[in-house]
Amino acid sequence: MIIKKFVAKTEKEAIENARKELGEGVVVMNVKDVKSKGFLAFLKPHMTEVTVALEEESEKYTAAVSAINNVIASSQAKEAQPAQDTPAPAVRQEASRKENSAIEEKLDSLQSLLEQQLQKPEEAKEKKEVKGEKEGKGEKEEKKETGRQEETEIDKFMKLLHNTMLENEVDEKYAKEIIDEIAQINKPNMPFDYALANIYQKMILKFGKPNSITPASSGIKMVFFIGPTGVGKTTTIAKIASIFKVDQKKNVALLTADTYRIAAAEQLRTYANILEVPFRIIYTVEEVEKAMEDFRGYDYILIDTAGHSHQNTAQKDSMRNLIHSMDGKAEKEVYLVLSATTKYRDLISIADSYKEMTDYKLIFTKLDETTTLGNLLNLRLYTDAELSYVTYGQNVPDDIEEFNPQSTVKQLLGGKN
Repeated sequence: MIIKKFVAKTEKEAIENARKELGEGVVVMNVKDVKSKGFLAFLKPHMTEVTVALEEESEKYTAAVSAINNVIASSQAKEAQPAQDTPAPAVRQEASRKENSAIEEKLDSLQSLLEQQLQKPEEAKEKKEVKGEKEGKGEKEEKKETGRQEETEIDKFMKLLHNTMLENEVDEKYAKEIIDEIAQINKPNMPFDYALANIYQKMILKFGKPNSITPASSGIKMVFFIGPTGVGKTTTIAKIASIFKVDQKKNVALLTADTYRIAAAEQLRTYANILEVPFRIIYTVEEVEKAMEDFRGYDYILIDTAGHSHQNTAQKDSMRNLIHSMDGKAEKEVYLVLSATTKYRDLISIADSYKEMTDYKLIFTKLDETTTLGNLLNLRLYTDAELSYVTYGQNVPDDIEEFNPQSTVKQLLGGKN
């Protein structure tokens, strides 16, 4: 495996340089800004460092592909034999299930780059095709005489990846879109790991870089947290406040406009007392403006808001006025907090409702309560909103981190986290 770093003025330019030197099969492993050093460093242009990797064809890879070919050849030979003992429906269903889950072939280290061996189950057959076949050897031979083109190995592999994305609850529309985009550049004899690398890179690009809370260019940053009740907004705010206060030594104030739930306000007050930061309950736009004036020397004001009903026009108007009360007065960011356990159809409804009020970035909570992460990609593509943080537990401040596209894509393709 070749691993190399390229430095250029932009990420795009660095990747292009990598492809020129190593070829189109490179996969981006890491992207970071490079700070200039030395005298007059501030006059030097901003640079970006991109780490890429290219897996060479090794004896291990050749053996893995040979094993796959042997299994496929064996499977095709079995299909060509007379159907004397047709498998029972339960057996066919199990074979189909194993085929669809075959992609879970150890993407153990996709971020460090595709060091897995692809393996095909012995039961590999075209899914559910037995059900529609005519019985008898003569009829099978008749099908072959019609010139029906057999699926290539790479086609079967792409189908497995597609099915794996669906199992991880990636919406059919987006899964098909990704596979179709890769199919356009795939070649019939393309090695599986190169095809997988292309999909891996494509999905990472679709997710984009995480965009978390940043300081204001000058003055205070107002940060609003919106979202339905019960997704963990208050706990998420406490985690972020703790990181700013304890780890980054920033001055933080906490406000809550959630006057509908006394417990939520008291919970945030408790966190504020532990962190020794100011806390206020706000009822009007004027009180938000007063808080901004009182805490003008602070770095961040984090504002919790009440979840609202999609049909409650009064609540929606109140929240819209609250968020836009800071327009032109202070830098602000808005984060829509959603649970990864919510059904995609409901997430669409929630996202549309809040989109009527303001633009936002996405925070996903409760990743520890689900085994499928497809909704993260679904909402990213549906809303075009950037992802920022994810949370995976109740511990403050530990169970939160910036969204990691590499880790998430690995799981969506059947790998282990």
